[in-house]
Amino acid sequence: MVKGRKTDKEKFAGAEATYTIEAMMKDGKALQSGTSHFFGDKFSRAYDVTFTGRDNTLQYPFQTSWGATTRLIGAVIMTHGDDSGLVLPPPIAPIQVVVIPVAMHKEGVLEAARGLEARIRALGVRVKCDDSDQSNGWKYNEYEMKGVPLRVEIGPKDMEKGQCVIARRDTGEKYFVPLEELETKVPELLKAVHTNLYESAKARLEANTYTCETLEEVKAAMEQRGGFAETMWCGDLACELAMKEQAGVSSRCMPLVQKKIGACKCAVCGKPADKHVVWGVAY
Repeated sequence: MVKGRKTDKEKFAGAEATYTIEAMMKDGKALQSGTSHFFGDKFSRAYDVTFTGRDNTLQYPFQTSWGATTRLIGAVIMTHGDDSGLVLPPPIAPIQVVVIPVAMHKEGVLEAARGLEARIRALGVRVKCDDSDQSNGWKYNEYEMKGVPLRVEIGPKDMEKGQCVIARRDTGEKYFVPLEELETKVPELLKAVHTNLYESAKARLEANTYTCETLEEVKAAMEQRGGFAETMWCGDLACELAMKEQAGVSSRCMPLVQKKIGACKCAVCGKPADKHVVWGVAY
């Protein structure tokens, strides 16, 4: 995410200020994923919302609004998902581990799978043992589509060897894990999945964010690569509109951590500029 403040053109109508987190999707486009607005007392005055202050007089409260709902879900889907379905970070996955009994109707297999489920649940992990009559292939596809981070399989041959098989949703890697190491390996792999998803998204953001000093550079970069372009901006609305009209990008935010780019001149008009802006094509 890029954390920043919206320009006056992009902020919520009537707000004093709007703050945002802008996420880069896999296609390089921006998704405004969460916002907070500071309204001052404009709306409380408009709707005559008051409270009694310490001096026993009616006063208008300052108000804020916070949006962190379905857009964040969309950001997770578009950032991490693949052709097989969802890929969910373990902390937010409704089911973190699914246990699949292979050759379920053979003696002892279902009991072994339920035993693994109980041991994993004891770790505080959200786990499900699928003991339905669906085929193994159906179950694998079902939980891949749902984005379950880890799949644990156990069958007759695994029982003979005293092991289970753990598959990662993010990379597809499989691990043959001795049963006595289950309590160590499951948390370790859940952490590994989370770290990999975060680092991959961070690397994608960094690889597709670049600095430009002129509108022409922004336009060329967008045509060739997409992603985010960082420039200096003088603060003039006309320059912001020109960037949209000529380069096809809107201001996503002015990052909370500002930096100086080049000679600190506006990428559009060339005048001295002290605002660092991230531009991009947004959903």
